Amino acid sequence: MRDEDSRYEAVRSRDGRFDGAFFFGVCTTGIYCRPSCPAVTPKRHNVRFFPTAAAAQGSGFRACRRCRPDAAPGSAEWNVRADVVGRAVRLIADGVVDREGVAGLAARLGYSARHVQRQLTAELGAGPVALARAQRAHTARTLLQTTDLPVTEIAFASGFASVRQFNDTVREVYAATPTALRAAAPGGREACRATPDTGIPLRLAHRGPYQAAAVFDQLAREAVPGVEEVTGPPGNRTYRRTLRLPYGTAIAAVRERTRGPRAGGGTRPGGWLDARLRLTDPRDLTTAAQRLRRLFDLDADPYAVDERLGTDPRLAPLVAARPGLRSPGAVDPLEPAVRALVGTGGAAGARAPGRNEAWGRLVRRYGKALDAPCGSLTHVFPEAAVLAEAEPGGPLGAFAAALADGTLGLDPGADRDDAEEVLRTLPGLGPAVVAVVRARALGDPDVAPPGVRAPDSWRPWRSYAVQHLRVAGEPGH
Repeated sequence: MRDEDSRYEAVRSRDGRFDGAFFFGVCTTGIYCRPSCPAVTPKRHNVRFFPTAAAAQGSGFRACRRCRPDAAPGSAEWNVRADVVGRAVRLIADGVVDREGVAGLAARLGYSARHVQRQLTAELGAGPVALARAQRAHTARTLLQTTDLPVTEIAFASGFASVRQFNDTVREVYAATPTALRAAAPGGREACRATPDTGIPLRLAHRGPYQAAAVFDQLAREAVPGVEEVTGPPGNRTYRRTLRLPYGTAIAAVRERTRGPRAGGGTRPGGWLDARLRLTDPRDLTTAAQRLRRLFDLDADPYAVDERLGTDPRLAPLVAARPGLRSPGAVDPLEPAVRALVGTGGAAGARAPGRNEAWGRLVRRYGKALDAPCGSLTHVFPEAAVLAEAEPGGPLGAFAAALADGTLGLDPGADRDDAEEVLRTLPGLGPAVVAVVRARALGDPDVAPPGVRAPDSWRPWRSYAVQHLRVAGEPGH
């Protein structure tokens, strides 16, 4: 989709597969949209294409009110890339620029701020400040249209430095004042009913088919008592968990959502998972939403994955049976390591009886208790520094210590190869554990655990190939 004529064909056919991959602006209206926008297709000579919403906004285009391009799924390409641009995009999505500025982003990446600015502008059409600004605008719209928070509180909760900056950005991006934007919420003013008890409602968008049942099955098997739970009957389950965030804590609830075939036949181009976030500090909204997206692997490109894996004789029937199967990530880099090391006898014993109870004991001993328990959710997952001090010996203590003192980086912008080098130096972390951490904590789409015969034809989607084998129940997976 790098050729503009091909992009225009995607726009003309309203192809939702490319939502988030690029955006288009209409010069005659000054509005930018996602490819699947249902509006009348503009003439080719009136269309301009942009790699990001921020680039479209920087060129003076306003967000379409029909297709809401600012809420499109994240770019699958930049989500999986391991270079500086991909790492920077993931950090910006996690709110690093809002919290630490461009200097903090550059320091995490190990480059100068000037180099980061140049790289992002060259590839994405916008620098880190513009990308963060576009994200803040989307957060502001979400809060305006789903909560009764005062406008002043929303301004700072969205990451803006001042109310004036907030007002100017909302007017520029949405061609409406914050008050008008709130009044235009779906369902009108009655939609703004989020409360501390009900939480902020969100739609976590994804592209293509999504095998929710497989993801919820896995989350149910791996649930850490006190931190996570899955309730309800299959097909209508709810995953709930606590989150430790930069400014406070949260309780997130995500509903399993199954969708039937499109009326008239064919497949749907995408959809969403319904979620609610109960935040102790609304400034954590963007970060919490992004961490849930990583956990549920919502920015993946299932079309690219299925196309490659579907050509393999061994995987073809599995891909046909479960198109759009995802490879879940993690909201906290400690969690995959704990699952692999505590109560299991190592990753090879990941199905050992009593493993969940062992994880629960660790959480009750070292995790921070919630001020007010919510059902079975009582704690947030332990911090690395706490585990390092409490468990100074053994593989888990070594892992936590490296994470706590910065020797090991597993944040969204970490260099995956550098992280693996450090992991391999830690005592007690065998190749299987390293593979788990790389695939889950770092979101690497191309990880094959030891013992899995993974041909080169599976690259760069070996993590998804392994997931297909596991879900299908093949021996050894």
